[in-house]
Amino acid sequence: MLNRRHFLQTLPLGLVAGPALSALGQTQPDGHLADEDETFWREVRDQFPLTRDRVYFNNGTNGPSPHSVVKAQQERMDALERMGEYGDTHAARTALARFLRVPEKEICLTHNTSEGINLMAWGLPLRRGDEVILTDHEHAGNALPWLNRAKLSGIKLKIISPAATAAETLDRINGAIARRTRVIAVPHITCTTGQVLPVKEITRLGHDKGLFVCLDGAHGPGSTLLDLHDIGCDCYAACCHKWLLGPKGTGFLYVREAMLDTLQVQHLGTYGDTGWDLHARPPVLNGYVPTAHRYDYGTQNAATYAGVPAAVEFFEKIGLEKIVHRARGLAERLQNGLLALPDRVEMLTPGEAASRSTMIGFRLRHLDFRAFNDSAIRQGFRLRIVPEGGLNSIRVSTHCYNQPEEVDRLLALVAKS
Repeated sequence: MLNRRHFLQTLPLGLVAGPALSALGQTQPDGHLADEDETFWREVRDQFPLTRDRVYFNNGTNGPSPHSVVKAQQERMDALERMGEYGDTHAARTALARFLRVPEKEICLTHNTSEGINLMAWGLPLRRGDEVILTDHEHAGNALPWLNRAKLSGIKLKIISPAATAAETLDRINGAIARRTRVIAVPHITCTTGQVLPVKEITRLGHDKGLFVCLDGAHGPGSTLLDLHDIGCDCYAACCHKWLLGPKGTGFLYVREAMLDTLQVQHLGTYGDTGWDLHARPPVLNGYVPTAHRYDYGTQNAATYAGVPAAVEFFEKIGLEKIVHRARGLAERLQNGLLALPDRVEMLTPGEAASRSTMIGFRLRHLDFRAFNDSAIRQGFRLRIVPEGGLNSIRVSTHCYNQPEEVDRLLALVAKS
């Protein structure tokens, strides 16, 4: 038995490729995880301070951090306060760039996904009457920045509904593109049902038609095998506090290098410029640094950002692919169990594997969604209700710290509802 306290701190990076762990996260045809993996994943669960008084199924809103992330923040804060310095955030940018497989110069540090989307929405060169394509499954963080620009700048928003399959969704986006369309601004994974959109194909479609493609990536990092250069999008905004299990108040905006002189800087501060002079006549701003660092500015909380490299290291020690397979295996187990209750459940998350992630959305046929959530709370579950867009549904998020028996307990509650 591995020492639980020091498990992840001492786990060699090479061990994750060993034969003993080669099958981690794999599922059987019925969506059930192999029993022999459970000892390992119970050790992983022990790395979280997350209370055992309830079953946490709301990672899509807020991801609990492992001890190593909490410790990194605490130690950094103690050190900075002892020295009286405010530190720097370079290590966070380096770790994120490595995790996302992009150069550091394409990463802007933000505090959350919404901040990154606001940078996208206001930085693009759009004129009155230009159209932006959104879905009707947007989180407020993607809807409001574009709605605000429409309100203040006169751009037009065109709304499509994701379809049951990736191919159909792509067709709907293609059908919405018109002469004045300038931007496709959709989620990588919807916050409502966990539907994965075919973002690589959407990007190719958009670029073939001369459009900007900007993605709400709030649910991407940590829940999927993410390669932003492979996706090819122009901008990708995300946070570290959901699936990446990182510090709250940290995030990033990826800006493709070729877009740096197109996405206009709206807010500028120290280290974003190439020189300025208030004594010149007239006063002059020489220009912007040739990286995405131009979009982040001002004093950042270096202690908080110290948890970002620790979060990335957590994934690297276990293996991103293994964590993703584990979380998706649990979601598949849940969806299969719910589909076996057709008289009680209406499934909202697509069954197509390419369109399914680590979040499952459903309705109860004979019970109000709020009433079910109240019952679930009394039974020790933390779920997420989805009133947005009139869905009036339940969303369940699964991550590597969850256990198969927790999924089965929820299924038993649904069966009685």
